[in-house]
Amino acid sequence: MTRGQVRGRFAPSPTGLLHLGNAFTALVAWLQARQAGGVFVLRMEDIDPARSRSSYAEQVLADLRWLGIDWDEGPDVGGPYGPYRQSQRGDRYEAALARLQADGWLYPCYCSRAELAAIASAPHGLASEGPAYPGWCRHLSEAERARRAARKAPALRFALPGDDAVTFVDGIAGVQTFPPGAGGDFIVKRADGVVAYQLAVVVDDADMAITDVVRGWDLLDSTPRQLYLYQALGLRAPRFAHVPLLVNPDGSRLAKRDASITLAAMRASGIAPEAVVGWLARLAGWMDRPEPVRPVDLIGHMDLALLPREVIRIPDELLSWLRRCGGQA
Repeated sequence: MTRGQVRGRFAPSPTGLLHLGNAFTALVAWLQARQAGGVFVLRMEDIDPARSRSSYAEQVLADLRWLGIDWDEGPDVGGPYGPYRQSQRGDRYEAALARLQADGWLYPCYCSRAELAAIASAPHGLASEGPAYPGWCRHLSEAERARRAARKAPALRFALPGDDAVTFVDGIAGVQTFPPGAGGDFIVKRADGVVAYQLAVVVDDADMAITDVVRGWDLLDSTPRQLYLYQALGLRAPRFAHVPLLVNPDGSRLAKRDASITLAAMRASGIAPEAVVGWLARLAGWMDRPEPVRPVDLIGHMDLALLPREVIRIPDELLSWLRRCGGQA
């Protein structure tokens, strides 16, 4: 890797079809890396076997290529930092867990789903994670842990240091400060043995020498947890930039079950990818009107500073057009 070279990435989960919002994030991440003359990595976050599907993974590759987004390293083309599928990286996660355990950062949590549901009315920590965990299992005696372990396999939680606030500068959202212990101690390995997103993404980005993480705004408040993990593992954290989410005209989240907004449906209906990219560029503030354009033609026009700092409502005009083209009145 060239000294100082930018390495960006897009890391979709193959749990459904890519929709317009996923395409928007992928486009911004790709343009950020290409504008800097850097490397773009595609990583498949298929760590959860119960939800991931190989058919979706293949569809992701096809849809991104149709849109005009390419990558230098990935699950289909290889590269020096593979494997690029989380399902094949279990040994790396176990090594990280072993280090965290040896350094005293982890503790077993035996709480049941019912017990965790009982804190649903408690003050929320991180929006994407739900209620803050109150630390019930953090100070159990060894005898109590042994007694509970006889009844239930534990999850592993990371014990947050409670002294300092976390402050970082986001490339889009600006300066972000989270109070000490924000969100509570979080799970790094589930009771069923599946490694949690927070740990996997840190290990992967560090192993793949990612310098710039451009991802959806809904992951902004996961960043403090990941910064704690980078520090605990002795790893250098990348720069972060969180892209505003595309939402429906009424402000509701986009749903993968709405076929009209999936890239697969757009391809099948004969919509030109340049038309989709033009609309995304208009929503980003890089074009005055949605004219057909290729991603490569936007490299000189992409500007993170022009992106809104709030959700972007998809215009009724765009949604109606997509549904009309897809045969949905």
